[in-house]
Amino acid sequence: PGHSDTMATSTAQRVGKSSLVSSRRAERVLLPIRAVAQPFKAASAAPSARSAGASAERASTVAPKAVAVEAKKATKGARPNSQYELFTLTTWLLREEQKGTIDGELATVIASTALACKQIASLVNRAGISNLTGAAGNQNVQGEDQKKLDVVSNEVFKNCLASSGRTGVLASEEEDLPVAVEETYSGNYIVVFDPLDGSSNIDAGISVGSIFGIYEPSEECPIDAMDDPDKMMEQCVVNVCQPGKDLKCAGYCLYSSSTIMVLSIGQGVYGFTLDPLVGEFVLTHRDVKIPEVGKIYSFNEGNYGLWDADVRAYMDSLKDPKKWGGKPYSARYIGSLVGDFHRTLLYGGIYGYPGDAKNANGKLRLLYECAPMSFLAEQAGGAGSTGKARVLDVMPEAVHQRVPLFIGSKKEVEYLESFTKKH
Repeated sequence: PGHSDTMATSTAQRVGKSSLVSSRRAERVLLPIRAVAQPFKAASAAPSARSAGASAERASTVAPKAVAVEAKKATKGARPNSQYELFTLTTWLLREEQKGTIDGELATVIASTALACKQIASLVNRAGISNLTGAAGNQNVQGEDQKKLDVVSNEVFKNCLASSGRTGVLASEEEDLPVAVEETYSGNYIVVFDPLDGSSNIDAGISVGSIFGIYEPSEECPIDAMDDPDKMMEQCVVNVCQPGKDLKCAGYCLYSSSTIMVLSIGQGVYGFTLDPLVGEFVLTHRDVKIPEVGKIYSFNEGNYGLWDADVRAYMDSLKDPKKWGGKPYSARYIGSLVGDFHRTLLYGGIYGYPGDAKNANGKLRLLYECAPMSFLAEQAGGAGSTGKARVLDVMPEAVHQRVPLFIGSKKEVEYLESFTKKH
């Protein structure tokens, strides 16, 4: 009998559990049905309440749906951001190529230029311990003493650009004449460059930089005379001598406390900082805009007595406290065009190298320095002038032609021109 009671109790427990499980399953099945049926039940009981609340219900659902649709459109194709993602120069070039702003050949030339800048940055950082300081013992075409790093940087630029296979002519500030590239197989882009601007500062550890500009070959003068050296050289010179307004890309690389590459492809100005840990230029300055005004001037005032009267009058006006509410302009001058221009680009103001009694057209080269920097200034909302005309409109007459340069904030350059254009 005890065994029978135990079996009866166990059977009852199993039946109870089975009933509980069955009721829970039934509840799960009935819940959706009740949810659907409830509105119809309420509607049959109170049809007037349904019609009265319909407008409010539609109003409450339309707005969230519209927001959801817009949000979906905005995020369509977008990838979630990652804390480890780096937006590098390579990524930026690929995006611009996808948009059709540049072609693959130009992207390759820019990437090759960036590689040259990385190598030069490493050489500059190790110059003091690699015996790369001091003079090389010869002069360039302008009669300037070349530093060891001038010579090395020039070779680095030429090698990187020639090996890209997309350049047809290379023109360097350190070379007497442009050089035709025989290894090219597509693109034929023309690259002008100053491999190491401000190299006189190298031994003192002060910031220096590289400047470059990229042109398409002139359609009127294709380089097709590889067997005739004289004709080929003539074609090279004609191809190189293009006004700055025809630049397809211009930029510079600053070697300082960090290595920063700033460039433009005609769609604004962007800055990339070299991350030494990964060896890549990372986007750090998006769509740079130079301030419209800036109370900083960057001139070599040691030449003040040799300047024209109009430039001296301009300089005197900047120093007059009465003219500027008791606070005259501040002077900042490094002696390196790249360093001085980079500060001017970020803070505003004006950089100038006017002509003087010794050098009527100043000392800066139109092709290698003035045109690329003026292109960047205008793309950032600033201006570049010779004091008489827009730099980008000047047609080069020689590969090493010099012109006066005044560059920076638009209002500041216009104020300078109010003096220089009087005569």
